[in-house]
Amino acid sequence: MSTSPRSDALVTVGEYTLLTKLGEGGMGVVHLARRPGGDRVALKVLRPQVVGGDDARQRLEREVASLSRVRSRWVAEVLDADPWGDVPFVATRYVPGLSLHDHVVEEGPIRGRDLLWFAGCLAEGVTSVHDVGVLHRDIKPSNVLMEGRTPILIDFGLARVADDPRLTHTGWLIGTPGYLAPEILYGDDASAASDVHSWAATVAYAGTGRAPFGRGPSMAVMDRVRRGEHDLTGLHGDLADVVEAALDPDPERRPTLSEILAWLRPQTTQVHRRPVAGPLPETLPVHVAAWPDDATRVEPLDDDGYDEGHPDEAGHTAVLPTERWPDQPYDQPYDQSYEQVPEQPRVPPLERARRGLLLLAGGVAVGVGVAAAPYLGLALVLVLVWLLRSGSLAAGHVGERRRLRGRRWYDAPLLLVRAPWDVLRSVPSTLVLQLWAIGLALAAGLLCYTFALGTTTTLLVGSGAVLLGLWWGPGGSRVRSPLGRVVRPLSARPGSWVAAVLVVLVLAAGAAYSLDQRGPQWSPAQDQPIGSRDAGQGGGLSGIIGRVQHRVLIIR
Repeated sequence: MSTSPRSDALVTVGEYTLLTKLGEGGMGVVHLARRPGGDRVALKVLRPQVVGGDDARQRLEREVASLSRVRSRWVAEVLDADPWGDVPFVATRYVPGLSLHDHVVEEGPIRGRDLLWFAGCLAEGVTSVHDVGVLHRDIKPSNVLMEGRTPILIDFGLARVADDPRLTHTGWLIGTPGYLAPEILYGDDASAASDVHSWAATVAYAGTGRAPFGRGPSMAVMDRVRRGEHDLTGLHGDLADVVEAALDPDPERRPTLSEILAWLRPQTTQVHRRPVAGPLPETLPVHVAAWPDDATRVEPLDDDGYDEGHPDEAGHTAVLPTERWPDQPYDQPYDQSYEQVPEQPRVPPLERARRGLLLLAGGVAVGVGVAAAPYLGLALVLVLVWLLRSGSLAAGHVGERRRLRGRRWYDAPLLLVRAPWDVLRSVPSTLVLQLWAIGLALAAGLLCYTFALGTTTTLLVGSGAVLLGLWWGPGGSRVRSPLGRVVRPLSARPGSWVAAVLVVLVLAAGAAYSLDQRGPQWSPAQDQPIGSRDAGQGGGLSGIIGRVQHRVLIIR
């Protein structure tokens, strides 16, 4: 069909049906799309100013003729493209995951063996790009998607065909300052060592949750990059030493990707394959087209160092299209070992167990607390659920804006400004969830009354039903998500987990002691609304066993 790339009415492009919009950048709009009878793809619809006239389309076709040779499980490779259509597009493999930047914001830094796996896979992806004579030139957290625990390198918007000297250009020095190598900031040519520097900065962000060269005005960040003033606090062991060496301001002193992979592969991507003996090449056979020294200028970026991917004057910001290429196999020297590497769970089972036990202990503490003070406890729980769901809605709105537009300095102020609206907006759905939970509690209470289990038992069962309803009821995911952000870091290390569990158990024990000694406290009400049919056996915890034994004798 013939329509504008920015049209909201766009339904199909070529043979692809557009399903939903994934994002937007300087080069075009990215959609989730599907070819009839085919898999889903990430379809980038190019802007008119990017494709330009016939000369520009021919240049774009030549670029993708080389970029399409990249085939790797760690790269979102080009699958199809058409630079000559009324609506030019390029289709790449769709990766259903968060970017590394958003993953770290949501889940926290990557630790331990997962960080080694991340570093190894990302290095493999960069190597596969270099193997076809291409430099990526824009490796950064927003250009790495997390497919489970595995990083997938995307967006060759700044990659240049390294073996085509005709593709020289002038204009913007495009990229994120905290992840560009210092030689590029000086106006020198990019090289394989430049991608090594960007790889190390990205690994440092993954392991620490911080940009290694800090944030602030672009010129300040670039100055720290030039002087090699980085902060790797949080990285430990040999990987920290490798990242430290790869961030050296002098490209000649950085390790090569071959040297990095010689250390990483036996521990990560080729754990089932013995390393090859013998010396490794010192450099990769990559040559880049020179940029004129007098043609380099820096595009201002946001204070936090993120940009939206604006095009340079030649219009090159992402994977560029070609009409077609032969369907032929690609022989990678280490492809045979891919299927031998088992995909491990992203979170170790022991840590998952700690999370579950901490949540269970917290649920018991809250349940006993509600049984000890039914009115006040239930009111506090319902208000807390309301606030948690309101905060989750606000965070989801900001997260969607970041996904589409990148991180902005005003995200936090915007969150505060929107807070009153989000609090009101969450009222209807929160009421549905709360009524659902209270309905479950009433049903549980009727069952307890039928079996004459007594006041204390009824309250304990009812409070448990309320908590289960709030956790798993309609809209409960917005309760689980913010609580998960608290539980996950507490469960990451055994020491913090033990401390958290002890605190929760002490609170639970205190509430249980009060319930056993004093019974339920119905304040602010004066009368007990629930009467016990077994008052003679006591209303505390000590009476529960006696009542159960009594029922068993009756049944016998």
